[in-house]
Amino acid sequence: MNHPVSTTEDPRWQAVIDRDPAQASAFVYGVTSTGVFCRSTCPSRRPKPENVRFFATPAAATAAGFRACKRCTPEAAALRDTQAAIIAHLCREIETAETEPALADLARQAGLSPFHLHRVFKAATGVTPKAYARAHRAKKMRDTLKTSATVTEAIYDAGFNASSRFYADTKTALGMTPTAFRKGGVNEDIRFAVGQSRLGALLVAQSEKGVCAVFLGDDPEGLVRDLQDSFPNARLIGADTDFEETLARVAGLIEAPGTGLDLPLDIRGTVFQQKVWAALQAIPAGQRLSYSELAERIGAPKAVRAVASACASNTIAVAIPCHRIVRNDGALSGYRWGVERKAALLEREN
Repeated sequence: MNHPVSTTEDPRWQAVIDRDPAQASAFVYGVTSTGVFCRSTCPSRRPKPENVRFFATPAAATAAGFRACKRCTPEAAALRDTQAAIIAHLCREIETAETEPALADLARQAGLSPFHLHRVFKAATGVTPKAYARAHRAKKMRDTLKTSATVTEAIYDAGFNASSRFYADTKTALGMTPTAFRKGGVNEDIRFAVGQSRLGALLVAQSEKGVCAVFLGDDPEGLVRDLQDSFPNARLIGADTDFEETLARVAGLIEAPGTGLDLPLDIRGTVFQQKVWAALQAIPAGQRLSYSELAERIGAPKAVRAVASACASNTIAVAIPCHRIVRNDGALSGYRWGVERKAALLEREN
């Protein structure tokens, strides 16, 4: 005779005890004493095992007469998981499409209205479907320019059906002409200067468009090598006395952060990175935000890891103040130029 497995012998009970996030979408559990069903991660007081029943889906728990917990909102969470899977599928569709898919076609695949898909997609990824497609195409553009025999070949390999559209997009995405990009920035002039600041060695570099790098460190020669790695085939022009003033203005920003930097910036990154960096520039001196708060500000509350990655990718220190972002508990997390410099910058601002 087969005996039913007790709650404590069911592996799902251990997931409830551990509040295991990995099992949050695998099942829900109902509590007979309260008539409520929850996810494994629910912060409510753990029920007695004899009062627990497991269900594969929120719908099954509802059919059995249980109502959704108001703390862990298992029905809404299940909907978010479903939508996340849909968005992940659509991202793959966008990435593999020969040309940019229309919003209406994507919405039809998702079974949503175009308006609803637009809102859900942006909440999940931080950008609209069109912006995501353009960012992917920009990446593909950079990749194909490196491998294609000619620029014309790269135009069609990257999914552009007209050269005019390609050249319009490359101006923003590359910061230089496609031919120059194919040659690793050759024929692009990058002026730079190295000096000392309150935070140690300081390197400032500027392209024709604006300041493209602000590096901090202990070794001035190491900073120059980093610049060479960033622009391997550009003409690096140092010892320019006229450019020393720009270096001084950036050093002055470190001394007096509240003054701001009235210089054009040449910001090169993906659409999402540029969105994060723009939000960083809007944070006043002396104010701190957490990564999650910054994600909220750009309309992508779930994209905390992507926001942290964008902060870490910032190569224009101080002028794009990623040092103003801290952990949720207020502690200082990693900083590309060293946590000690981050602490010094924040102390100076205060």
